Amino acid sequence: MAPEAATEPLLIAPPQRRPGYRALRLAVTVLVLLLLLLSAAGPLRPRLFGPPQERVPLTLLAGAAEKGAVCLDGTSPGYHLQRGSGDGANNWLVHLEGGGWCSTVEECSNRRTTAFGSSNFMKPIRFAAAILDGDQLQNPDFYNWNKVYVRYCDGASFSGDAEGQAHDGTMLHFRGLRIYEAVIHELMEKGLANATQALLTGCSAGGLAAILHCDDFSARFSQQVSVKCLIDAGFFIDVKDISGDRSFRSLYDGVVHLQNVSKVLPKDCLANKEPTECFFPAELIKSICTPMFILNSGYDSWQIRNVIVPGSSAPDNSWLSCKDNIRNCTSTQIEVLDGFRNTMVNDLKVVEDKEDWGMFIDSCFTHCQTLSRISWNSPTSPRLGNKTIGEAIGDWHSGRSHGVKDIDCKYPCNPTCSSLLPS
Repeated sequence: MAPEAATEPLLIAPPQRRPGYRALRLAVTVLVLLLLLLSAAGPLRPRLFGPPQERVPLTLLAGAAEKGAVCLDGTSPGYHLQRGSGDGANNWLVHLEGGGWCSTVEECSNRRTTAFGSSNFMKPIRFAAAILDGDQLQNPDFYNWNKVYVRYCDGASFSGDAEGQAHDGTMLHFRGLRIYEAVIHELMEKGLANATQALLTGCSAGGLAAILHCDDFSARFSQQVSVKCLIDAGFFIDVKDISGDRSFRSLYDGVVHLQNVSKVLPKDCLANKEPTECFFPAELIKSICTPMFILNSGYDSWQIRNVIVPGSSAPDNSWLSCKDNIRNCTSTQIEVLDGFRNTMVNDLKVVEDKEDWGMFIDSCFTHCQTLSRISWNSPTSPRLGNKTIGEAIGDWHSGRSHGVKDIDCKYPCNPTCSSLLPS
């Protein structure tokens, strides 16, 4: 909407004043002022007043079949590349898409009819969200970087290397590791090898993938290159659900063994623990050397719905209401969620001893905060230490501030946790 369209009716006096006109005019005025106030703050400005972002086409991986680097259905995987400019021309941000996992042949077979299992269903996308945004006001630290959005079509966080057979007799290709390696290799040929700064990011299952591949990604560059990793909502916790079962560990166990993810797991962890335990971030981060920033909610909405209160736990109506919206939770239920949060905080203690690492653990009922303008760097963004997520990550990445390791107090202590956040 152009600003003229919003304000012009307010500049023309009506010939008559019908009943209720004054109230209507006041409501419209308040609405326009609110929109102008939000747009002036920066993050909503492009959406309200600027030209729409162009869609970035899908680039299919060259020679995918020959490399064995294919989606679940055997189609070529893909990515979206938007070139950088100015002082960001040699800086690269590579984002690994998330989208859950498939732990059984049936689940993986079902994904073949979606963009999470086949490039036949992948469409062009707009780089108009938060850390991918090209608006300097919204995203001052990364706006003009080369940005890559790698599509997720293997169902195992870009980590599997196996094959299976669907119930209809067709092949299932569990080649996430090969996809990751082939895409990074192709990007290196397209300029990533000349990067002066490189940042590997991911959200949710893509966040787990970024943890798994962080050191490998860093090892591809010389020591003169600044390489870091950003993990958004990828710190999944190994805890019991409300029925007392470890249903989420069972899901991970299915992924690990069906898709053979052991090649990406730390050898020091595998020497002492089962592969499924080594697939959890709490174990993975103990072995990682590359500087990393962990962004997560202590009350992660996806994990509350799928780890703490999964459908298999047979939740009653009160739990169904609670996992739908944390504001509906009783004090007893909040105690359970506090236990989840406490486990996460305890698992993250190892980060305190990692000098170049950072973290931002808020107490908002949300999931994936680097891909939402509302949560990234806007008037409604969660704040810790009076910094938005975008500001905290920017300060950590650029070295403007040392010790960016913030953990929020328990819910509902943080007034900046807005109901508008993605959940």
